[in-house]
Amino acid sequence: LAKQVFGVVSGFYPLGSCTMKYNPRINERTSSLPGFANIHPLQKAEGCVAALKLAEELLCEITGMDAMSFQPAAGAHGELLGLMLIKKHHEMNGQTHRRKIIIPDAAHGTNPASATMADFDVVNVPSDANGCVDMQAFEKVLGDDVAGLMLTNPNTLGLFDPNVLEITGKIHACGGLCYYDGANLNAIMGQVRPGDMGFDVVHLNLHKTFSTPHGGGGPGSGPVGCKDFLAPYLPGSALGGGGGPDSVGQVRAFYGNFAVTLRALAYILTLGAEGIREASQTAVLNANYLMNKVKEDFPVAYDYPCMHEFVLTLEKMKAEKGVSAMDIAKGLIDHGMHPPTMYFPLIVHEALMIEPTETESRETLDEAARAFHQLRLQAENDPESLHRAPVTTPVGRPDDVAAARDPVLRYMFPEE
Repeated sequence: LAKQVFGVVSGFYPLGSCTMKYNPRINERTSSLPGFANIHPLQKAEGCVAALKLAEELLCEITGMDAMSFQPAAGAHGELLGLMLIKKHHEMNGQTHRRKIIIPDAAHGTNPASATMADFDVVNVPSDANGCVDMQAFEKVLGDDVAGLMLTNPNTLGLFDPNVLEITGKIHACGGLCYYDGANLNAIMGQVRPGDMGFDVVHLNLHKTFSTPHGGGGPGSGPVGCKDFLAPYLPGSALGGGGGPDSVGQVRAFYGNFAVTLRALAYILTLGAEGIREASQTAVLNANYLMNKVKEDFPVAYDYPCMHEFVLTLEKMKAEKGVSAMDIAKGLIDHGMHPPTMYFPLIVHEALMIEPTETESRETLDEAARAFHQLRLQAENDPESLHRAPVTTPVGRPDDVAAARDPVLRYMFPEE
């Protein structure tokens, strides 16, 4: 059964905005050392505390932040904590009238969800023709009721917003704070720091950027970093210590997913500063290489040099041939690839979001491009066959609606 499950060591896994890079085995060995694995948080072992402190120092250096908490267990959890810090800052300054969080329409869906959970009012800002924040629309929603901005840069289209300094500057000018969604940090780590772009608080996805297993492979970790003026509000542990009188309170037990932090620390120490920089450079190079090969068969939604990922649109193919993004995604499974992210971002119709990461070879990217080319020919010559894909897997294409409404969660062996 395990061999029938597709993972990052099984083949190409270009799941956009998920950074499905290889998880080095040395990370697993490090986190499994008895001195780390067999410890209880209340023991406050010096080595464990030192590892957390080192991880904080290195991640603050990479992001341009001053302090960090490892309690959040995932990216969305980190978003919530970041917003709690912003909320606490305004409360401490008597600015409780600041209710608005500005979020671009190309944001991850968790951004508005987290803002709502933090009891803010979400203000959506559209993208312009170039796929970045529409500055005219953005300026119209500024005011003294703005609590902050949530921005992913590069965004979910794989584009770096050239107006980022102007955007963060205008938020600060009206009294708001700037939150950086670190889901796409893999494109810029070692190149530019969110703190230098004007952001006050950031969450990271250790399980994406820093190579720890995620999805079905293991728990996540969404540490939150912030500038000095927000540090007094960071959470602490009721039993493990930390957290001052102005802390927003505990958001998870003890120190978060400690073993995940250890894996990320091993990754950073293995690569070093030059390796971190090379990883992001190679991720951008791989994405642009594959994009320029695939766009010969499928149009790119925003045909500019991308960062770590790019988005195809199959809207025309769906209209002309009846072949959807879902059909092509399922067809890729028959070519030994995991499907890309489908139907996201929502501003692109029939979207396929592709992120190859830095860990794939040129040969793998060429093979992926050939698979897309063959599927384009199949869509033109035999579109009906793609409605049945995949045909090489133990389970074919399930009825997604029926599966959601009436899931079958166990296998019943036939009676002899």
